[in-house]
Amino acid sequence: MAGGLKEVRERIGSVQNTMQITSAMKMVSAAKLRRAQDAITRMRPYAEKIQSILANVSATLDSSEGVFSQERNVQTALIVCITSDRGLCGAFNNYSLKIARAAIEEYEVKGVKALVLPLGKKAIEAFPSSAGRMPEGFEPVAIFADLNFNVSSEVADFIMQGFVNGNWDKVEIAYSKFKNAAVQIPTNEAFLPLVPQEDETEDSSSQTEYIFEPNREEIVENILPNALKTQLYKALLDSHAAEHGARMTAMHSATENAGELLNELKISYNKARQAAITTEILEIVAGSEALEG
Repeated sequence: MAGGLKEVRERIGSVQNTMQITSAMKMVSAAKLRRAQDAITRMRPYAEKIQSILANVSATLDSSEGVFSQERNVQTALIVCITSDRGLCGAFNNYSLKIARAAIEEYEVKGVKALVLPLGKKAIEAFPSSAGRMPEGFEPVAIFADLNFNVSSEVADFIMQGFVNGNWDKVEIAYSKFKNAAVQIPTNEAFLPLVPQEDETEDSSSQTEYIFEPNREEIVENILPNALKTQLYKALLDSHAAEHGARMTAMHSATENAGELLNELKISYNKARQAAITTEILEIVAGSEALEG
């Protein structure tokens, strides 16, 4: 019985240590979530509006001008898969990986070659260069080690240049969109080519009639690429906030489960200890009666 009590005591200590770790991780994720949530909350309205304008402006350009709006026969597709660098965030990473794999399967059924550009260590582990999915010339970067617009812009430049060169004919972004701390929305978002967005609340003529200042050439050369860089950066911020929300929720659940298990172990320990004490008392009484006899 002593061995059993020792084992239960060790399990109680182990669960208590785990509970402290998960509780600390929850608080750290909560602090990081506030900063990440503020960043995406400020960015999202601007990014969504500029995406709408971007798509409609691109639709008004000639094929020779709107290089990013050319709809070609899709022979090669690029899927940008965004995950986190670390785990312990529930099914967060699995959502993005599942979307990316579903897109790959869908393209291959159609006879289209599918490439994957992984952003985040978990995506890099799932789609290593040895798998033959990674586009040539791309060096995996630890983009979430110091997430900023400059690093995101370099990745966006690589994607856009590959589209212009004809290395791929369509680009999609697979990631989890942040809604709140408990909800992340798996999303497969079209990135290239740019297509007009349907908006029933606006008159169609207001969506396509634009005055270009200073001229079309500068719009195409500067504003469209910068707007596309903003779209990718928004997706990264969304995923970053969703990651911390998922990790905070996962650590909260882990802490609660550890508390429940700890209570069960304490009850088991007290029952076993009570049984051991009762057994010792009975043995003492039996021995005393035997001596008196």
